[in-house]
Amino acid sequence: MMYKDRVVDRELVERMEASGAVLIEGPKACGKTETALRIAKSWVMLDVDLEAKRALSVDPSLVLDGPTPRLIDEWQESPSIWNEVRRMVDQRKTSGQFILTGSSVPNDESSRHSGAGRFSILKMRPMTLFEMGYSTGLVSLEQLMEGESPKSGQRELSLAKLADLLVRGGWPRHLELTSRAAARSVRDYLDNICHVDVQRVAGGHRDPGRLWRLLRSLARNVATEATLEVLGSDAGGESGSLAHNTVVDYLDALERLMVIESQPAWSPHLRSRTTLRRSPKRHFVDPSLAVAALGATAERLVKELQTLGLLFESLVVRDLRVLSQSLDGEVFHYRDKGGQEVDAIVQLRDGRWAAFEVKLGAGRIDEGAVSLLRFARKIDTALTGEPSMLGVIVPAGYSYMRSDGVAVIPMSALGP
Repeated sequence: MMYKDRVVDRELVERMEASGAVLIEGPKACGKTETALRIAKSWVMLDVDLEAKRALSVDPSLVLDGPTPRLIDEWQESPSIWNEVRRMVDQRKTSGQFILTGSSVPNDESSRHSGAGRFSILKMRPMTLFEMGYSTGLVSLEQLMEGESPKSGQRELSLAKLADLLVRGGWPRHLELTSRAAARSVRDYLDNICHVDVQRVAGGHRDPGRLWRLLRSLARNVATEATLEVLGSDAGGESGSLAHNTVVDYLDALERLMVIESQPAWSPHLRSRTTLRRSPKRHFVDPSLAVAALGATAERLVKELQTLGLLFESLVVRDLRVLSQSLDGEVFHYRDKGGQEVDAIVQLRDGRWAAFEVKLGAGRIDEGAVSLLRFARKIDTALTGEPSMLGVIVPAGYSYMRSDGVAVIPMSALGP
Protein backbone atom coordinates (compact mmCIF):
# COMPACT_ATOMS: atom_id res chain seq x y z
CA MET A 1 0.00 0.00 0.00
CA MET A 2 1.34 3.41 -0.95
CA TYR A 3 2.07 5.65 2.04
CA LYS A 4 -0.25 8.62 2.43
CA ASP A 5 1.26 11.73 3.99
CA ARG A 6 0.21 12.36 7.58
CA VAL A 7 -0.16 15.64 9.45
CA VAL A 8 2.33 14.38 12.06
CA ASP A 9 5.08 13.78 9.47
CA ARG A 10 6.46 17.29 9.76
CA GLU A 11 5.97 17.33 13.52
CA LEU A 12 7.98 14.11 13.86
CA VAL A 13 10.90 15.58 11.90
CA GLU A 14 10.84 18.76 14.00
CA ARG A 15 10.80 16.81 17.25
CA MET A 16 13.64 14.56 16.11
CA GLU A 17 15.73 17.66 15.50
CA ALA A 18 15.06 18.90 19.04
CA SER A 19 15.16 15.69 21.12
CA GLY A 20 17.33 12.65 21.57
CA ALA A 21 14.33 10.34 21.18
CA VAL A 22 10.69 10.63 20.15
CA LEU A 23 7.95 8.39 21.51
CA ILE A 24 5.00 8.05 19.11
CA GLU A 25 1.92 6.99 21.07
CA GLY A 26 -1.30 5.97 19.43
CA PRO A 27 -3.85 3.19 19.08
CA LYS A 28 -3.03 -0.02 17.26
CA ALA A 29 -3.22 0.18 13.46
CA CYS A 30 -3.25 3.99 13.23
CA GLY A 31 -0.02 3.99 11.17
CA LYS A 32 2.70 4.69 13.76
CA THR A 33 5.18 2.17 12.39
CA GLU A 34 4.79 3.24 8.76
CA THR A 35 5.24 6.89 9.72
CA ALA A 36 8.35 6.12 11.77
CA LEU A 37 9.85 3.96 9.01
CA ARG A 38 9.76 6.96 6.69
CA ILE A 39 12.73 8.45 8.53
CA ALA A 40 14.22 5.51 10.46
CA LYS A 41 17.55 4.13 9.25
CA SER A 42 17.26 0.87 11.22
CA TRP A 43 14.63 -0.85 13.33
CA VAL A 44 13.65 -3.65 15.66
CA MET A 45 10.08 -4.92 16.10
CA LEU A 46 9.70 -6.04 19.70
CA ASP A 47 6.19 -7.44 19.30
CA VAL A 48 7.39 -10.12 16.84
CA ASP A 49 11.18 -10.37 17.33
CA LEU A 50 11.60 -12.85 20.19
CA GLU A 51 15.38 -12.94 19.78
CA ALA A 52 15.56 -9.20 20.31
CA LYS A 53 13.54 -9.50 23.53
CA ARG A 54 15.92 -12.18 24.78
CA ALA A 55 18.93 -10.06 23.88
CA LEU A 56 17.50 -7.18 25.92
CA SER A 57 17.71 -9.23 29.08
CA VAL A 58 21.40 -9.99 28.41
CA ASP A 59 22.83 -6.85 26.81
CA PRO A 60 20.44 -4.00 25.81
CA SER A 61 23.13 -2.40 23.64
CA LEU A 62 22.75 -5.28 21.18
CA VAL A 63 19.20 -4.10 20.43
CA LEU A 64 19.92 -0.38 20.55
CA ASP A 65 22.96 -0.45 18.26
CA GLY A 66 22.30 0.40 14.63
CA PRO A 67 22.14 3.33 12.22
CA THR A 68 20.12 6.23 13.59
CA PRO A 69 17.37 7.17 13.85
CA ARG A 70 16.69 3.65 15.13
CA LEU A 71 13.07 2.57 15.49
CA ILE A 72 12.08 0.51 18.55
CA ASP A 73 8.59 -0.64 17.57
CA GLU A 74 6.03 -1.55 20.29
CA TRP A 75 8.51 -0.67 23.02
CA GLN A 76 5.98 -1.45 25.78
CA GLU A 77 6.58 -5.15 25.09
CA SER A 78 9.87 -4.66 27.00
CA PRO A 79 9.32 -1.58 29.20
CA SER A 80 12.85 -1.69 30.62
CA ILE A 81 14.15 -0.46 27.28
CA TRP A 82 12.86 3.03 28.16
CA ASN A 83 15.64 3.59 30.67
CA GLU A 84 18.23 2.00 28.38
CA VAL A 85 17.30 4.43 25.60
CA ARG A 86 17.44 7.31 28.07
CA ARG A 87 20.97 6.33 29.11
CA MET A 88 22.09 5.95 25.50
CA VAL A 89 20.74 9.40 24.65
CA ASP A 90 22.63 10.84 27.62
CA GLN A 91 25.84 9.16 26.50
CA ARG A 92 25.66 10.22 22.85
CA LYS A 93 24.44 13.75 23.54
CA THR A 94 22.99 14.17 20.05
CA SER A 95 19.43 14.58 18.78
CA GLY A 96 17.45 12.23 16.61
CA GLN A 97 18.79 8.96 18.03
CA PHE A 98 15.68 6.85 18.55
CA ILE A 99 12.01 6.59 17.65
CA LEU A 100 9.85 4.49 19.98
CA THR A 101 6.31 3.53 19.09
CA GLY A 102 3.67 2.24 21.48
CA SER A 103 -0.01 1.33 21.38
CA SER A 104 -0.51 1.12 25.12
CA VAL A 105 0.88 2.57 28.31
CA PRO A 106 2.78 -0.19 30.19
CA ASN A 107 1.90 -1.28 33.70
CA ASP A 108 5.07 0.08 35.25
CA GLU A 109 4.83 3.56 33.76
CA SER A 110 5.21 5.13 37.20
CA SER A 111 8.54 3.35 37.77
CA ARG A 112 10.20 4.71 34.63
CA HIS A 113 12.80 7.38 35.07
CA SER A 114 11.79 10.74 33.69
CA GLY A 115 12.44 11.29 30.02
CA ALA A 116 12.48 15.06 30.44
CA GLY A 117 15.04 16.60 28.15
CA ARG A 118 15.57 13.32 26.28
CA PHE A 119 12.15 12.22 25.03
CA SER A 120 9.50 14.10 23.12
CA ILE A 121 6.07 12.43 23.21
CA LEU A 122 4.08 12.68 19.99
CA LYS A 123 0.46 11.58 19.89
CA MET A 124 -0.79 9.94 16.73
CA ARG A 125 -4.40 9.20 15.90
CA PRO A 126 -6.25 7.59 12.98
CA MET A 127 -6.36 9.47 9.69
CA THR A 128 -8.38 12.63 9.13
CA LEU A 129 -10.62 13.14 6.12
CA PHE A 130 -7.88 15.37 4.70
CA GLU A 131 -5.26 12.63 5.05
CA MET A 132 -7.60 10.07 3.47
CA GLY A 133 -8.23 12.34 0.49
CA TYR A 134 -11.86 13.22 1.25
CA SER A 135 -11.09 16.87 2.05
CA THR A 136 -9.45 19.40 -0.24
CA GLY A 137 -7.72 21.13 2.69
CA LEU A 138 -8.58 24.52 1.18
CA VAL A 139 -9.83 25.73 4.57
CA SER A 140 -6.80 25.74 6.84
CA LEU A 141 -7.29 25.40 10.59
CA GLU A 142 -4.06 27.34 11.07
CA GLN A 143 -5.47 30.23 9.03
CA LEU A 144 -8.80 30.05 10.87
CA MET A 145 -6.88 30.42 14.14
CA GLU A 146 -5.26 33.51 12.64
CA GLY A 147 -8.70 34.97 12.02
CA GLU A 148 -8.74 34.53 8.22
CA SER A 149 -12.15 34.08 6.60
CA PRO A 150 -12.64 30.69 4.91
CA LYS A 151 -13.39 30.54 1.22
CA SER A 152 -13.79 27.48 -0.96
CA GLY A 153 -16.09 26.18 -3.67
CA GLN A 154 -18.66 23.48 -3.20
CA ARG A 155 -17.41 19.99 -2.42
CA GLU A 156 -19.95 17.23 -2.03
CA LEU A 157 -19.96 14.57 0.68
CA SER A 158 -23.29 12.78 0.78
CA LEU A 159 -24.75 11.39 3.99
CA ALA A 160 -24.37 7.91 2.52
CA LYS A 161 -20.66 8.49 1.92
CA LEU A 162 -20.23 10.07 5.36
CA ALA A 163 -21.87 7.01 6.94
CA ASP A 164 -19.53 4.76 4.97
CA LEU A 165 -16.50 6.73 6.22
CA LEU A 166 -17.76 6.43 9.79
CA VAL A 167 -18.06 2.65 9.40
CA ARG A 168 -14.58 2.14 7.93
CA GLY A 169 -12.80 4.78 10.07
CA GLY A 170 -9.45 6.46 9.67
CA TRP A 171 -7.37 3.27 9.75
CA PRO A 172 -4.79 3.28 6.91
CA ARG A 173 -5.27 -0.39 6.07
CA HIS A 174 -9.00 0.12 5.53
CA LEU A 175 -8.43 2.42 2.57
CA GLU A 176 -8.04 -0.67 0.38
CA LEU A 177 -10.85 -2.72 1.93
CA THR A 178 -14.52 -2.89 1.04
CA SER A 179 -16.88 -1.30 3.52
CA ARG A 180 -18.05 -4.74 4.66
CA ALA A 181 -14.49 -5.99 5.21
CA ALA A 182 -13.52 -2.80 7.04
CA ALA A 183 -16.53 -3.13 9.35
CA ARG A 184 -15.58 -6.73 10.11
CA SER A 185 -12.01 -5.63 10.86
CA VAL A 186 -13.16 -2.99 13.35
CA ARG A 187 -15.42 -5.48 15.13
CA ASP A 188 -12.47 -7.88 15.40
CA TYR A 189 -10.38 -5.00 16.75
CA LEU A 190 -12.86 -4.43 19.57
CA ASP A 191 -13.19 -8.14 20.24
CA ASN A 192 -9.43 -8.37 20.66
CA ILE A 193 -9.52 -5.37 23.00
CA CYS A 194 -12.06 -7.12 25.24
CA HIS A 195 -10.53 -10.59 25.26
CA VAL A 196 -6.80 -9.88 25.10
CA ASP A 197 -5.57 -6.31 25.38
CA VAL A 198 -7.50 -5.13 28.44
CA GLN A 199 -6.46 -8.28 30.30
CA ARG A 200 -2.84 -7.58 29.36
CA VAL A 201 -2.62 -3.92 30.39
CA ALA A 202 -4.86 -4.14 33.46
CA GLY A 203 -3.60 -7.44 34.81
CA GLY A 204 -5.86 -10.17 36.15
CA HIS A 205 -9.17 -11.13 34.63
CA ARG A 206 -11.64 -8.61 33.24
CA ASP A 207 -15.02 -9.94 32.13
CA PRO A 208 -15.15 -9.60 28.29
CA GLY A 209 -18.95 -9.51 28.39
CA ARG A 210 -19.00 -6.54 30.72
CA LEU A 211 -16.35 -4.82 28.64
CA TRP A 212 -18.45 -5.25 25.51
CA ARG A 213 -21.50 -3.83 27.28
CA LEU A 214 -19.42 -0.90 28.49
CA LEU A 215 -18.19 -0.26 24.94
CA ARG A 216 -21.79 -0.34 23.69
CA SER A 217 -22.80 2.12 26.40
CA LEU A 218 -19.92 4.43 25.46
CA ALA A 219 -21.03 4.16 21.84
CA ARG A 220 -24.66 4.99 22.65
CA ASN A 221 -23.44 7.98 24.65
CA VAL A 222 -20.64 9.08 22.33
CA ALA A 223 -19.97 12.83 22.34
CA THR A 224 -21.96 13.25 25.56
CA GLU A 225 -21.20 13.70 29.25
CA ALA A 226 -22.53 10.30 30.28
CA THR A 227 -21.98 9.70 33.99
CA LEU A 228 -20.14 6.76 35.50
CA GLU A 229 -23.46 5.66 36.98
CA VAL A 230 -25.08 5.43 33.54
CA LEU A 231 -22.11 3.53 32.11
CA GLY A 232 -22.04 1.19 35.11
CA SER A 233 -25.75 0.46 34.86
CA ASP A 234 -25.49 -0.37 31.15
CA ALA A 235 -22.36 -2.51 31.55
CA GLY A 236 -23.65 -4.50 34.51
CA GLY A 237 -26.48 -6.11 32.58
CA GLU A 238 -28.91 -8.40 34.36
CA SER A 239 -26.55 -8.92 37.30
CA GLY A 240 -26.89 -5.28 38.34
CA SER A 241 -24.88 -2.12 37.96
CA LEU A 242 -21.09 -2.26 38.05
CA ALA A 243 -19.41 -0.72 41.07
CA HIS A 244 -18.02 2.76 40.63
CA ASN A 245 -14.43 1.58 41.04
CA THR A 246 -14.92 -1.18 38.47
CA VAL A 247 -16.16 1.30 35.86
CA VAL A 248 -13.18 3.55 36.59
CA ASP A 249 -10.85 0.55 36.26
CA TYR A 250 -12.31 -0.44 32.89
CA LEU A 251 -12.22 3.11 31.55
CA ASP A 252 -8.62 3.49 32.69
CA ALA A 253 -7.64 0.35 30.78
CA LEU A 254 -9.39 1.59 27.63
CA GLU A 255 -7.64 4.95 27.92
CA ARG A 256 -4.26 3.27 28.37
CA LEU A 257 -4.95 1.29 25.21
CA MET A 258 -5.87 4.59 23.52
CA VAL A 259 -9.27 3.24 22.54
CA ILE A 260 -11.17 6.12 24.16
CA GLU A 261 -10.15 9.73 24.69
CA SER A 262 -11.91 12.31 26.83
CA GLN A 263 -12.70 15.82 25.60
CA PRO A 264 -12.24 18.06 28.65
CA ALA A 265 -14.47 20.98 29.55
CA TRP A 266 -13.24 24.50 28.76
CA SER A 267 -13.04 27.00 31.61
CA PRO A 268 -13.19 30.55 30.25
CA HIS A 269 -13.64 33.79 32.12
CA LEU A 270 -17.35 34.67 32.04
CA ARG A 271 -19.13 38.00 32.27
CA SER A 272 -21.97 36.38 34.20
CA ARG A 273 -22.03 34.14 37.27
CA THR A 274 -23.18 31.19 35.21
CA THR A 275 -22.01 27.90 36.69
CA LEU A 276 -19.88 25.83 34.35
CA ARG A 277 -20.18 22.07 34.00
CA ARG A 278 -16.84 20.32 34.32
CA SER A 279 -17.61 16.80 33.06
CA PRO A 280 -15.65 15.63 30.02
CA LYS A 281 -17.25 14.28 26.89
CA ARG A 282 -16.16 10.79 25.98
CA HIS A 283 -15.17 9.78 22.47
CA PHE A 284 -13.63 6.73 20.89
CA VAL A 285 -10.29 7.58 19.32
CA ASP A 286 -12.05 6.86 16.02
CA PRO A 287 -15.84 6.89 15.51
CA SER A 288 -15.67 3.58 13.62
CA LEU A 289 -15.14 1.91 16.99
CA ALA A 290 -18.44 3.35 18.22
CA VAL A 291 -20.17 2.15 15.05
CA ALA A 292 -18.77 -1.34 15.56
CA ALA A 293 -19.81 -1.40 19.23
CA LEU A 294 -23.35 -0.48 18.18
CA GLY A 295 -23.37 -3.13 15.46
CA ALA A 296 -24.51 -0.47 13.00
CA THR A 297 -24.15 -0.35 9.22
CA ALA A 298 -23.87 2.61 6.88
CA GLU A 299 -27.43 1.98 5.67
CA ARG A 300 -28.78 1.99 9.21
CA LEU A 301 -26.90 5.16 10.18
CA VAL A 302 -28.46 7.13 7.30
CA LYS A 303 -31.88 6.21 8.72
CA GLU A 304 -30.95 7.21 12.29
CA LEU A 305 -29.91 10.83 11.90
CA GLN A 306 -29.57 11.58 15.61
CA THR A 307 -26.97 8.83 15.99
CA LEU A 308 -25.32 9.87 12.73
CA GLY A 309 -25.10 13.44 14.02
CA LEU A 310 -23.35 12.42 17.24
CA LEU A 311 -20.92 10.21 15.34
CA PHE A 312 -20.21 13.07 12.92
CA GLU A 313 -19.45 15.31 15.89
CA SER A 314 -17.02 12.66 17.14
CA LEU A 315 -15.36 12.53 13.72
CA VAL A 316 -14.99 16.33 13.75
CA VAL A 317 -13.37 16.20 17.20
CA ARG A 318 -10.98 13.49 15.97
CA ASP A 319 -9.90 15.64 13.01
CA LEU A 320 -9.64 18.84 15.04
CA ARG A 321 -7.40 17.05 17.52
CA VAL A 322 -5.05 15.95 14.75
CA LEU A 323 -5.05 19.31 12.99
CA SER A 324 -4.65 21.40 16.15
CA GLN A 325 -1.87 19.32 17.67
CA SER A 326 0.75 20.69 15.28
CA LEU A 327 -0.36 24.20 16.32
CA ASP A 328 0.19 23.39 20.01
CA GLY A 329 -3.56 23.23 20.46
CA GLU A 330 -6.10 21.17 22.38
CA VAL A 331 -9.80 20.52 21.80
CA PHE A 332 -12.32 21.22 24.57
CA HIS A 333 -16.08 21.49 24.87
CA TYR A 334 -18.20 24.02 26.74
CA ARG A 335 -21.40 23.60 28.69
CA ASP A 336 -22.94 25.59 31.49
CA LYS A 337 -25.83 24.77 33.79
CA GLY A 338 -28.04 27.17 31.87
CA GLY A 339 -27.95 24.81 28.90
CA GLN A 340 -25.54 26.77 26.71
CA GLU A 341 -23.04 24.49 25.03
CA VAL A 342 -20.41 24.49 22.31
CA ASP A 343 -19.37 21.26 20.61
CA ALA A 344 -15.66 22.02 20.13
CA ILE A 345 -13.30 24.75 21.28
CA VAL A 346 -9.76 24.78 19.96
CA GLN A 347 -7.36 26.55 22.33
CA LEU A 348 -3.73 27.19 21.39
CA ARG A 349 -0.90 27.49 23.85
CA ASP A 350 -0.48 31.18 23.02
CA GLY A 351 -4.05 31.84 24.21
CA ARG A 352 -5.87 32.05 20.89
CA TRP A 353 -9.15 30.15 20.74
CA ALA A 354 -11.96 29.36 18.36
CA ALA A 355 -15.42 27.89 18.95
CA PHE A 356 -17.24 25.50 16.62
CA GLU A 357 -20.72 24.05 16.50
CA VAL A 358 -21.15 20.81 14.55
CA LYS A 359 -24.27 20.35 12.46
CA LEU A 360 -25.17 17.46 10.19
CA GLY A 361 -27.03 19.52 7.60
CA ALA A 362 -27.04 22.98 6.03
CA GLY A 363 -30.57 23.49 7.32
CA ARG A 364 -29.21 23.85 10.87
CA ILE A 365 -26.44 26.37 10.14
CA ASP A 366 -28.58 29.29 11.38
CA GLU A 367 -29.26 27.45 14.63
CA GLY A 368 -25.54 26.86 15.17
CA ALA A 369 -24.66 30.48 14.39
CA VAL A 370 -27.23 31.85 16.84
CA SER A 371 -25.92 29.55 19.56
CA LEU A 372 -22.31 30.58 18.95
CA LEU A 373 -23.11 34.30 19.05
CA ARG A 374 -25.08 33.84 22.28
CA PHE A 375 -22.14 31.95 23.76
CA ALA A 376 -19.62 34.60 22.67
CA ARG A 377 -21.60 37.28 24.52
CA LYS A 378 -21.08 35.34 27.76
CA ILE A 379 -17.29 35.36 27.51
CA ASP A 380 -15.28 38.06 29.26
CA THR A 381 -13.00 38.78 26.33
CA ALA A 382 -11.05 41.34 28.35
CA LEU A 383 -9.58 38.33 30.16
CA THR A 384 -10.02 35.45 27.70
CA GLY A 385 -9.39 37.43 24.50
CA GLU A 386 -11.58 37.70 21.43
CA PRO A 387 -12.23 34.44 19.58
CA SER A 388 -10.13 33.94 16.48
CA MET A 389 -13.12 32.32 14.84
CA LEU A 390 -16.71 31.27 15.44
CA GLY A 391 -17.70 28.57 12.98
CA VAL A 392 -20.39 26.04 12.12
CA ILE A 393 -18.91 22.80 10.80
CA VAL A 394 -21.00 20.78 8.36
CA PRO A 395 -20.15 17.73 6.23
CA ALA A 396 -19.95 19.44 2.84
CA GLY A 397 -20.87 22.46 0.73
CA TYR A 398 -19.33 25.92 0.39
CA SER A 399 -17.11 27.58 2.99
CA TYR A 400 -17.70 31.28 3.59
CA MET A 401 -18.12 33.97 6.21
CA ARG A 402 -21.69 34.95 7.04
CA SER A 403 -22.74 38.55 7.52
CA ASP A 404 -23.04 37.97 11.29
CA GLY A 405 -19.35 37.00 11.50
CA VAL A 406 -19.87 33.26 11.85
CA ALA A 407 -18.00 31.06 9.39
CA VAL A 408 -19.44 28.03 7.62
CA ILE A 409 -16.82 25.29 7.35
CA PRO A 410 -17.40 22.02 5.48
CA MET A 411 -15.35 19.02 6.59
CA SER A 412 -14.84 18.27 2.90
CA ALA A 413 -12.57 21.35 2.80
CA LEU A 414 -10.93 21.41 6.27
CA GLY A 415 -7.20 20.80 6.49
CA PRO A 416 -4.04 21.76 8.41
